[in-house]
Amino acid sequence: MLGSRGAWGARRLARAWLWGSPGRCPALACAAGAPRRGDRHPQAWPQHPRGRPLGLSAAAVVNSAPRALQPYLRLMRLDRPIGTWLLYLPCTWSIGLAAEPGCFPDWYMLALFGTGAILMRGAGCTINDMWDREYDKKVTRTANRPIAAGNISTFQSFVFLGGQLTLALGVLLCLNYYSIALGAASLLLVVTYPLMKRITYWPQLALGLTFNWGALLGWAAVRGSCDPAVCLPLYFSGVMWTLIYDTIYAHQDKRDDALIGIKSTALLFRDNTKQWLSGFGVAMLGALGLVGANSGQTAPYYTALLAVGAHLARQIYTLDIHTPEDCWNKFTSNRTIGLILFVGIVLGNLWKEKTDTTKKNTESSVEN
Repeated sequence: MLGSRGAWGARRLARAWLWGSPGRCPALACAAGAPRRGDRHPQAWPQHPRGRPLGLSAAAVVNSAPRALQPYLRLMRLDRPIGTWLLYLPCTWSIGLAAEPGCFPDWYMLALFGTGAILMRGAGCTINDMWDREYDKKVTRTANRPIAAGNISTFQSFVFLGGQLTLALGVLLCLNYYSIALGAASLLLVVTYPLMKRITYWPQLALGLTFNWGALLGWAAVRGSCDPAVCLPLYFSGVMWTLIYDTIYAHQDKRDDALIGIKSTALLFRDNTKQWLSGFGVAMLGALGLVGANSGQTAPYYTALLAVGAHLARQIYTLDIHTPEDCWNKFTSNRTIGLILFVGIVLGNLWKEKTDTTKKNTESSVEN
């Protein structure tokens, strides 16, 4: 009897080590059925052993939520926040650029747009999964999405979508009238971009036009209207950025997509992907350079552009389009690119005050 208890305890300890130890061997963890780092939608959601303290990751927060709520949180992709970051960051660039020289961005606007990004990304994912529920069942990575797996019915998803859009409207109504009209204009893109993969090999372009609307809206929310000299090249640079990261993302599913008739730039570019991504990267950096020139940016901004260029070059050069895990890792690393640019914008704007003060002091000395 004691021997059987000892064996049971050893097995339980081994399982806990394989799943939970920070230093576990990846090969052993995979053999035990643990999801590999980089898997977007593992085959089954791992259950935490009773008594194990939960981590602070988004996935852990979702797993600790009431069981009835979890499918809705996963439908919003709250367990995978990278998409929310990629939607939110162009908003932060625009808000930062619209700040007065020498000032930090408007923190209220940053918080408001962060809330809106969570809600609109959730609404976009809900619309996408409603359109794609039959396709998702045929793709290994997406078969466990809540609607495809039958955890949420079509009617429930409609009601949930209505709730998200209502809350997002509440956020939008906190802005000025120009921004309200501009934000409402994006709804057509939000609804239709999931359909593009059925009719064109450029659905990533449609996603770029949708995901980077905040580059226009952020400036308008602060200044009351858009400045085309700044907002349009910023929007264009965001679209180029999306073409880079979402093409990388699409390479994860290219085999399944080809079988079921889904189109993507990954299937269009094939082995020429790196050349296309390099071209998009050059266009992105050129547009960001124009943004800096038209908004009077300073040295920290251009330093950040150099860092962004180096990150993109390394990302594209080391990309292995035939390894889904590497594609996922490269895709998620784009959050770093967005944050680097945001920090550069903020520091560049603060530097403007120092530059302006130096010029005034010089002019005063000359006059004296």
